[in-house]
Amino acid sequence: MPFKDLLSADRIAILAEPGDHLAVLDAASRLLAGNLPAAAGAGFSSAGLTDAIGESLRNRERLASTAIGHGVAIPHGRLPTIEESRGAFLRLAKPVDFGAADGQPVDLVVAMAVPEHYVQQHLQQLAEMAERFASPRFRARLRAAADVTELRCALLDGAYADPERT
Repeated sequence: MPFKDLLSADRIAILAEPGDHLAVLDAASRLLAGNLPAAAGAGFSSAGLTDAIGESLRNRERLASTAIGHGVAIPHGRLPTIEESRGAFLRLAKPVDFGAADGQPVDLVVAMAVPEHYVQQHLQQLAEMAERFASPRFRARLRAAADVTELRCALLDGAYADPERT
């Protein structure tokens, strides 16, 4: 699934008061669960789905930091209760320590929730995210966006297909 297909405008936000990395994961889980029908037959309410996504993100973060350097983190989790991958993007007004190997605090967060059985697809999506956010110009464009509307344009318009063009 291409990067653009993971995101929607309602799952892109600027977090003014991010708190710590756990609070960021909680905010990401709320965005990821938004407008997602509660898993049919799984007995999840919207709040329950948000909690399940949050738990999945926190469990993965406990294994090792999802920070990839340059102020970017890609928290992700797999769940049996969703049927397709989805992503959320948060730009943090104040960088947060995610335990990155390069020591840089994180201000750009791409969170993903993927179906449990999407093993290969999940790895491909992570690789695509890492490649996309390896571009200094792409990261600079996201950081320079004046508001959430500009941020959404930077992430969702066709120009970002080639990160070196952005």
